[in-house]
Amino acid sequence: MASTIFIQTPFQSKSLNKSLNTHFVPSFKLPVSLSFKPRTAAFSKRVHIRAGLIEPDGGKLVDLHVSEPERELKKREAASLPKVKLTPIDVQWVHVLSEGWASPLTGFMRESEFLQTLHFNSLRLDDGSFVNMSVPIVLAIDDLQKASIGESDRVALLDSDDKLIAILTDIEIYKHPKEERIARTWGTTAPGLPYVEETITNAGNWLIGGDLEVIAPIKYNDGLDRFRLSPVELRKEFERRNADAVFAFQLRNPVHNGHALLMTDTRRRLLEMGYKNPILLLHPLGGYTKADDVPLSWRMKQHEKVLEDGVLDPETTVVSIFPSPMHYAGPTEVQWHAKARINAGANFYIVGRDPAGMGHPVEKRDLYDADHGKKVLSMAPGLERLNILPFRVAAYDKTQGKMAFFDPSRAQDFLFISGTKMRTLAKNKENPPPGFMCPGGWEVLVEYYASLTPLDNDRIPQPVAA
Repeated sequence: MASTIFIQTPFQSKSLNKSLNTHFVPSFKLPVSLSFKPRTAAFSKRVHIRAGLIEPDGGKLVDLHVSEPERELKKREAASLPKVKLTPIDVQWVHVLSEGWASPLTGFMRESEFLQTLHFNSLRLDDGSFVNMSVPIVLAIDDLQKASIGESDRVALLDSDDKLIAILTDIEIYKHPKEERIARTWGTTAPGLPYVEETITNAGNWLIGGDLEVIAPIKYNDGLDRFRLSPVELRKEFERRNADAVFAFQLRNPVHNGHALLMTDTRRRLLEMGYKNPILLLHPLGGYTKADDVPLSWRMKQHEKVLEDGVLDPETTVVSIFPSPMHYAGPTEVQWHAKARINAGANFYIVGRDPAGMGHPVEKRDLYDADHGKKVLSMAPGLERLNILPFRVAAYDKTQGKMAFFDPSRAQDFLFISGTKMRTLAKNKENPPPGFMCPGGWEVLVEYYASLTPLDNDRIPQPVAA
């Protein structure tokens, strides 16, 4: 099948507001994904090379931070407002919203935005245009909190240490349809979904939406804040490097040489297409992850070794942390991952096997079809401006002693090293086949799993910071 790049002229739009038009009657073209094949004269004629960064959704990045001169005033105002305690994951969502990753959202979703997200995976703006939004960004409260808010149209949001994080204004409180939210986001209500058990099952029966006034930029003071570049900061960095294309790679796992193959081959192909300086955004997820994932601090240490060992070129790679929590919601969530990277300036998005997926929590199978993520991205409303880069699966080629794209005609030559197999090797301090991962990166993984060695009383210690 012939392939091409679909690039739509960016639209201008206002930010969302309470009077959001809830009619969803979009008229849009389905984009054709970019599949890398040998360049031909016919193919090159269809490729439109455009310098400069892609515009954010809605035409303008949202910044919800209170200006420094106004902070003390807002703190005094908050003292007399009803209070809502935030969980650590709620704070991560405040971080996401405050920096414009979810542009043009201006706060936690009101009911009209929530319903459009659940039923359409998109939000319609006041000017008739629409943007992709596939996961609800909501704040749950319980009956007591609802009663304490009363008729107030504003609430103060505090973290677990009672520190003021933000003020939520022009609020709307509505029912929290948990079963519907779970079923439509994950496609199942099976028990054991990590994000559901962490944030939804025991959450309040009400959702509160409104516009955020964030008192100060969110900091974690974990030694990694220097990697947490906002969309504005990333765009400035891409401009500083004179990027004429930005291709993003989302991951929540350590980088092995199969990942690196996808990223380096992408840059080579973009150069062949006529771009002069495509820049890679290596963008590990930094919010909530399930218990058996490698913690962020260790992943960042491993990523640094990948660059130090020259597996990726530091001159053409920007490493930054994406602050979003992880849902493990497969084709639904991968749209959010892609949409957020538009706001960071990426106009190309790499997607491989089973993006944002996980094993079924009850049955011994994958929860989602491995190919559905990339298929959905190529058709998702609101992502037409983003070029989707699907790739073949990479595996260990025993004949070459390195990671390579899988060739089904000689399947016997390839070894698939699953995440489970990789973790088992690292736990046992065994080495993978040469060429699977750079030595420095592998040493970090072995060190991490060694830190989880059972104590004398057979208890497993909590992961320690890298």
